[in-house]
Amino acid sequence: MKLFVVAALAILTVLASADDSDVLEFNEGNFDTEIAKHDIILVEFFAPWCGHCKKLAPEYEKAATELKNAMPPVPLAKVDCTANSAVCSKFGVSGYPTLKIFRGGELSADYSGPREAGGIVKYMSKQAGPSAQEVKTVEALEAINSGTEHTIVGFFASEDSELKKAFLSTAGSLRDSFKFMHTSTPEVLEKYGHKDNVVIFQPGKLQTKLEDVQKVYEGEAKSAKITSFIKENFMGLAGLRTMDNMAFFDAKKPLVVVYYEVDYERNPKGSNYWRNRVIKVAKEFVGQLSFSVSNKGEFSHEISEFGPGSDAEVFAGAFSTDGKKYSYGEKKFSVDGLKEFATQFLNGELTPYVKSEPVPEDNDGPVKIIVGSNFDEIVNDPTKDVLLEFYAPWCGHCKALAPKYDQLGEKLKDDPNIVIAKIDATANDYPSIYQVRGYPTIFWKPAGKEDQPEPYQGGREVADFVEFIKKKATNPPVLPAEEKKSKKKKSGDDKEEL
Repeated sequence: MKLFVVAALAILTVLASADDSDVLEFNEGNFDTEIAKHDIILVEFFAPWCGHCKKLAPEYEKAATELKNAMPPVPLAKVDCTANSAVCSKFGVSGYPTLKIFRGGELSADYSGPREAGGIVKYMSKQAGPSAQEVKTVEALEAINSGTEHTIVGFFASEDSELKKAFLSTAGSLRDSFKFMHTSTPEVLEKYGHKDNVVIFQPGKLQTKLEDVQKVYEGEAKSAKITSFIKENFMGLAGLRTMDNMAFFDAKKPLVVVYYEVDYERNPKGSNYWRNRVIKVAKEFVGQLSFSVSNKGEFSHEISEFGPGSDAEVFAGAFSTDGKKYSYGEKKFSVDGLKEFATQFLNGELTPYVKSEPVPEDNDGPVKIIVGSNFDEIVNDPTKDVLLEFYAPWCGHCKALAPKYDQLGEKLKDDPNIVIAKIDATANDYPSIYQVRGYPTIFWKPAGKEDQPEPYQGGREVADFVEFIKKKATNPPVLPAEEKKSKKKKSGDDKEEL
């Protein structure tokens, strides 16, 4: 009896905690109506079996409770994609957890912020505020522009200006990445000489005589065109690329990055000394190449992947649009040397640097070993379907998967059209089209579709992989005899397992 009471209390406690959750739960039946009730809401698309989802759950719950009581409040919700696949497919969910921000019932943006409670609260609190702050005095705008951030300012003579409407729409969609301000105060308009313009201001620390302090948009009152202008001109001829803004630079490939001890807090003069030299070269490649500077310490992991010469005081590397890396090499850095490097890179005269472990002497096992140097030969073979695991040697989940993955390889070892393979993602380069954000990550590369790898989202048992391959294989898979037998019908609930 005592055990029964304890068990009952435990069940009631679980049910109570579930009912007390501040995370809203939507399904296919109520998603559209519920999402439309909120000016802004963050939605997590998850799968119950997903390890990353389980890790996020308590942090998401804490954030939901705190944001529920914030001013203004920001609700958090979730959708189980295993039970509501239609709504998840509608919003392009291909991995778990996926978080998206909705405004007024419409998808606004992917969530790209932190995954811990404090970070979620801070990020979403910012989302709930105005996308562009109003500036009412000359002194206020001067103070902002003398700071450390780039600022995008809308100057509008009329409150109901069409340009202002387009500007605010742009600010709403880009608020995660850029700082927006706007003003219609006559004194501010007169001081800066703008009446109906959108202006990008270089922060004081990056200002130089080699390029304009202001970039002025004078095009149509259309959000798409303002957005393009901002992304193209925001960082100037050689902006400061950091871990926080690197996505915008990487979107401007082909890109040349110069690495050195950039420190605008402690050594602004020395930081601009090298940056000015980069700008001189960048001026000669406008419209052809993008340039930036980055701190060596902050990007030490990236620099180490360029090979010999990357430990120099000043070093340059280049990234092509297909994600390949090109090294400046071991010669001493100079303006003429950078110009020559950029020219050779642009003309396709350089050989890409590939980080790679040695190619295995014996690679005839059921699971092929992929390294940087043999990736194209094996994975990009147009005649083969490939199931490729990206792993890390220290990853516990990878170690747990290893024996099952080996069993899968054994089952398909006689198939001439299917390759089961794995690559140590920490020690080898691979094409950027493979977006690996955790370990293990598995992709299916269909034969003849080297540019269309598909993330594997199924279970991690051997039978799960086999069923997936049966559905996806270009040619019927060659399996052991027992795998080909159809399941025999038996009386009752008994079924023959694979």
